[in-house]
Amino acid sequence: MTATARRPSRVAKLPPRERILDAAEELFQSEGIRRVSVQAIAEKAETTKMAIYRHFDTKDALVAEWLRIVAADYQAAFDRAEAEHPGRPAEQILALARFIADGLPTLSHRGCPFINSLAELPDRAHPARQVIEQHKARQTRRLVALCADAGLTDPEQAAAEITFVLEGAQVSLQNGSIDQVGDRLMRIVAGVVDQHRSPAAAPRAATG
Repeated sequence: MTATARRPSRVAKLPPRERILDAAEELFQSEGIRRVSVQAIAEKAETTKMAIYRHFDTKDALVAEWLRIVAADYQAAFDRAEAEHPGRPAEQILALARFIADGLPTLSHRGCPFINSLAELPDRAHPARQVIEQHKARQTRRLVALCADAGLTDPEQAAAEITFVLEGAQVSLQNGSIDQVGDRLMRIVAGVVDQHRSPAAAPRAATG
C-alpha cells in the first residue's frame, strides 16, 4: 500500500527541520528525487544548504526521513482501522482498502512515492530503499495477521492478492488504463475476502 504523506500545512513559520522536510516532500513528489538538488530544497525551505546539513548528514538521509514519514502515515491507517472497527478484522481490511481508494486522486500526477523512489534508487543498500523494504515487510505482516484474524482460509495468499490489487490500482490510475479505479478496487478486495472466507467465518463486511 502506498500514498502521499500528510505533512503539516505549508506555512512560513514551521520549525527549520519541519520546513526542510516540507519543502523536500513537495519537490520530491513533483519532480523526483534525482532531479531535486539540496540547493533547490534550501531555496524552497527559505534556508541554506548548510542549515540542511545541520539536520541531515546527506541528501540520502533526507530522502530516507521523508519516506519514514510516508510509511508512518500508512502504518497509522492500520491503527485507525483497528480503532474504528474493533474486533472486526474483515471490516478493518476494507477500511485499509478505503484508505487507499480515497487517496488515489492525489496520486494521479506523480504516482506512489514508494514505487517512484524504488525506480530512482536501484541500489538496495541505499538507506531510503531500506526504509521502504522494512515498511513493506511490516505492512505485509500486519495484513496477513488481519486476514488470519478474519478467519480467511489462506491468510498469506489473501494478503498477497489484496496487496497486488492495492498497489496495482495506484499504477493503473497513474497510467490512465482503468476507469472508476477506487470503486473497482473496493469491489475486488471485498471479493478476495469473500473468496477466502471459511464457512464458519462471519458474514461479509460491507464495502461502503
